[in-house]
Amino acid sequence: MQITSALECRPNCGACCTAPSITSPLPGMPNGKPAGVRCVQLADDNRCLVFGRPERPAFCAGLQPAADMCGASREHAILWLDELERATAPALAD
Repeated sequence: MQITSALECRPNCGACCTAPSITSPLPGMPNGKPAGVRCVQLADDNRCLVFGRPERPAFCAGLQPAADMCGASREHAILWLDELERATAPALAD
């Protein structure tokens, strides 16, 4: 998957704050968050409550909206991020 063409966040989406896992601590989630779990810092309007603040994890700041990731809907973004999550997950020991 190649990310191309940066764009503005889609209003009321929040896919990037739900689909991926975050392994670093964040306010209210000291152990990070598992994939598929809504971040506690995601407001009711799906805007990040720690956007631009120093306690925002570097992972979040590095994940920028792009046409490939966001597509035309929140559902597309969730599916794309789920696929990326699976593709980058560490292999489980046998």
